[in-house]
Amino acid sequence: MEAAIDRIMQTYDLLANRTAAASEEARAKVTNYLNTLVEAGEKDTHRLTVCGLTYLRQLDGSIDPVKAGYTGL
Repeated sequence: MEAAIDRIMQTYDLLANRTAAASEEARAKVTNYLNTLVEAGEKDTHRLTVCGLTYLRQLDGSIDPVKAGYTGL
């Protein structure tokens, strides 16, 4: 699981510049989330990585097209 967390954080940090405190907060949140997935039976590192990245992007609103600046015009 630690390999998935490291990969998630490396990729997530490439998406935007964040402070060290924000990165640590994101790491704590994604660690808790991945613990839940592992306890539910997920063992695939690649799947955990994708789920973790999706989770963090949902938290910061970057998946929401309106928050990302899409106006539909």
